[in-house]
Amino acid sequence: MSEAVRRWAARTRLPLVLGLTDGLLTALTLAAATLTASSADDDPMLSVRVGCVALVTSAFTVFVADYAERRAQLARGTAQLNLTHRGQLATTRLGRRARLRALEAATVASTSGFLAAALPLMVGALIPGAAWGVVAVAVAALMALGAVLARILAGHTGRWILAMGLGGVLVTWIGIQLHIA
Repeated sequence: MSEAVRRWAARTRLPLVLGLTDGLLTALTLAAATLTASSADDDPMLSVRVGCVALVTSAFTVFVADYAERRAQLARGTAQLNLTHRGQLATTRLGRRARLRALEAATVASTSGFLAAALPLMVGALIPGAAWGVVAVAVAALMALGAVLARILAGHTGRWILAMGLGGVLVTWIGIQLHIA
């Protein structure tokens, strides 16, 4: 892996993990009651609708949070350099770079959120009678993400898998209780 790709991967790790986790949890929350009901319809558009919800919320949340953090760093730098105007660094090339990096993070999070929310639901739409199968696929995807994170972060694999799986089951239960979809 080249150094540029390595830096990009490190820079986009947080939005990627956030998008994947948010997308899977959004799918479980919004679709759990519909998917687990005995009269659940095999609506192929449900995956697109839920994916769009994950896309929009991830894009907005990650852009605002990332940009706010980068602007705060620029404001702190302005104060530390004793510059005369508040926010002076934000009007420079550094401010434009902060906006572009926040947009990049939002793009990664929203794309991964859409895919993570839509794919398990598409499986359910394509396989008749697989309502609980969709929940199983989404929870298994969360557990796989936990295993990957444990490896990347040098963590305990079993704990990560268990925590992510239990989180998925809990969110599914909440989705069933709230009956949102």
